[in-house]
Amino acid sequence: MRITTNQLYDQNIRAIMDNQAGLADTQLALSSGKRINKPSDDPVGAAKVIRMTEELDSLTQFQRNNDLVTGSLAQQESILRNMTDTMNRARVLALQAGDGLLSDADRKALASEIAQIKDEVFDLMNSQNADGDYYFAGYQSETQPFVFNPGSTGNAYTFQGDSGTNEVQLSSSVTIRSSASGQSVFEDVAARRNFSITGTSGMTVDYALVEGQGDFDKFYRNNYDPINAANNNYQVSVISPTQVQIANTGTGNVVATQGYSSGEPFTFAGIDFTLTGTTGSTLNFQLDAPEKKNIAQTLHELEGILDNENVSDEDFREGLSDALVGIDNALEKIGFEVSSIGARLNVAESVYETNLDLEVATKDARSAIQDVDYAEASAEFAKQEAALTAALSTFPKISNLSLFNYL
Repeated sequence: MRITTNQLYDQNIRAIMDNQAGLADTQLALSSGKRINKPSDDPVGAAKVIRMTEELDSLTQFQRNNDLVTGSLAQQESILRNMTDTMNRARVLALQAGDGLLSDADRKALASEIAQIKDEVFDLMNSQNADGDYYFAGYQSETQPFVFNPGSTGNAYTFQGDSGTNEVQLSSSVTIRSSASGQSVFEDVAARRNFSITGTSGMTVDYALVEGQGDFDKFYRNNYDPINAANNNYQVSVISPTQVQIANTGTGNVVATQGYSSGEPFTFAGIDFTLTGTTGSTLNFQLDAPEKKNIAQTLHELEGILDNENVSDEDFREGLSDALVGIDNALEKIGFEVSSIGARLNVAESVYETNLDLEVATKDARSAIQDVDYAEASAEFAKQEAALTAALSTFPKISNLSLFNYL
């Protein structure tokens, strides 16, 4: 085989260029600390590195989400705990107001403190985060959720938000609720169950109030018919000078027969009756439809009862009973939400730790594929440097070989 002078030049230049390129790649690996600096260095490894980098970016975002949601939930928990303390103080005052020895001035003093508590609760229901968004407005986070309408003939407090709740992604498979709607926590609080007298015949009602709320609630839960209103009507009939019969007028069923003495008290399903009537006299009453009441509205009505010097003893007792049940139900609602927040914070903490472990494992796996082995790369660099030096030193000698030197 004949090798021409051009071939000698081309082969030596190609060898020098290849050695320089290899030396440059090794030097880049040593300086960057990465074995794969471009996809052609290791196509399979480069694809794995891209996937792992995307996974690490996702984990970073999840951790940011986690930090934000835990901060928000902790703030909401603090707000609700403050509200719990405030509502407990209102409960103490409501119980204190039931003392029959209090004067009108004492009641007005209690009303003044209840008014301050009401304003504090109203402020807490409209709490905002650092960005000015309202915590309890649902999806309408830029709208104040609760407004006070002092001249309103109905509820003085109106909810302007919605029932929406936000979700935050903490991992590829875990999301948690980051907010609560004021509608579910503060607005839709069950009011005290009660009854209404709808008519009498030959009967005088001296007293008829729910005194045993627990017994009445049990009877209500077992017997209230939300579909057929007629089945919520009852009649108390004097069937003899010593007995009354209570029957459901909608179904015709007799629900109780018990002792009776005209003008003397008796109790049925937690309702204390004192009735004056003879055989054949009747009293009709109905179970009132269930209601829901804003917790600030409950305090507002309690304030009104305490501040009213002309309220009757019966209305005053009913108002206090309504307030106490409303406050207890509100505290229960708030307690459920606080418990829910605690559970979600526990989940967030657990997911955070899991994400940290995944981040460490993924970084280790990516490092094993991508990072350079300095000992190996240094040895390779020395070998390539020696090869380049040899190519550079031998090329002048080979380039001088020519038949013209021997002529």
